[in-house]
Amino acid sequence: MAIDVIRVMDVTKQFTVHKEKSLKERVVSGRRGRLYDERFEALSHINLDVPLGQSLGLVGPNGSGKSTLLKVIGGILAPNSGRVLTRGRIAALLELGAGFHPDLSGRENIYLNASVLGLTRAETDKYFDEIVDFSGIADFIDTQVKFYSSGMYVRLAFSVAVHVDPDILLVDEVLAVGDEPFQQKCMSKIRQFQTEGRTIVFVSHSSGQVADLCDRAIVLEHGKIVEDDEPKIALSRLKRDYLETITANRESDTSTHSTWKGQLERIYLTDKPESYHNGDFQIVPLPGATIVVHGEVISDDMPAGWSLTIEIQTTMGTQRLTCNTKKNLNFQMPAISGRFPWAVGFPEVRLAEGEYAVSVSLFDSENKLIDELQQVAFLASRTDQRTSGAIYSPAYLWVNEAVQEFIPRSIEE
Repeated sequence: MAIDVIRVMDVTKQFTVHKEKSLKERVVSGRRGRLYDERFEALSHINLDVPLGQSLGLVGPNGSGKSTLLKVIGGILAPNSGRVLTRGRIAALLELGAGFHPDLSGRENIYLNASVLGLTRAETDKYFDEIVDFSGIADFIDTQVKFYSSGMYVRLAFSVAVHVDPDILLVDEVLAVGDEPFQQKCMSKIRQFQTEGRTIVFVSHSSGQVADLCDRAIVLEHGKIVEDDEPKIALSRLKRDYLETITANRESDTSTHSTWKGQLERIYLTDKPESYHNGDFQIVPLPGATIVVHGEVISDDMPAGWSLTIEIQTTMGTQRLTCNTKKNLNFQMPAISGRFPWAVGFPEVRLAEGEYAVSVSLFDSENKLIDELQQVAFLASRTDQRTSGAIYSPAYLWVNEAVQEFIPRSIEE
């Protein structure tokens, strides 16, 4: 039977929101300023058990309560009601520079932070060289941390957190501040912790990171748990809610809607304009391939001047590439009556490895929305991993004026 190392029992957390008052309101209300305070419920009756060795991802839109829940688990915030029980040493990386004193050097802050996390001075002496080496900021270790960049803050804070021998590691989105090589270094350390059976609670807006690192994911919305399942199912719920929110927001904003009548149909992807692909998921073998988005516009009477916007996004909606036929391609679409087939091609697309979705929008001549299909087609990019990041480029190394030959690994490996 698995031992629970974190228990969150009927936890509620509220904050007071102070509203700004006008001069007239101040005169009228006098000292009754508290009447203008509102209570905001960041967490509402949260119940959660995390067993030993589990990697749990907390996901949800901004303001859903992810970071608040992490702080409550870490003891940074006290709940208004309910209880939190934890077993073992907790290392929390929650806010940029949290636990650091700006007027102290990096060296002094290592000892300060380690002592807060429960290490003796002798234990900190033992880990000191490893902490500095992992952080990669040895040249600045005796500089006051108030002069550190955000990346240096994260490097030192994470390095301390993972070297205090924690049983539970709490990690917030703060890792996104670090550069790509350091993020990979952090992910490697987290995977090491997983193999050692430590418990990790991970907050991230990256669905890829959550799917890769976590064996369980919780979706929070408005301070409540709306999904608690394996990452694939939880992230599907998050994606569905995201698309519903976008649709609802656009439908409520009638000022952006066109009076023209038309609709998009039969959106699909191919690797050349004349070919046809009707699958739900297309693999792009390597960056540099051509992606062609096909579709039809159907209208009984569409005046000239309409346009299409094609957008390639991550599956969680982050834009990677967009093109409007009028703005970007300077093409005036003709008047149509009936079905109008179209295709927009993107040669040599260099997407980084990952999964992507294609969304298509139809606009009138005044750029008002006629119709849209959000995430209607999907593709995946597989690379030889010479580089990492939002886009892919084949990197080469020159040493002594000679290019070093690079033999890419097989994608099937």
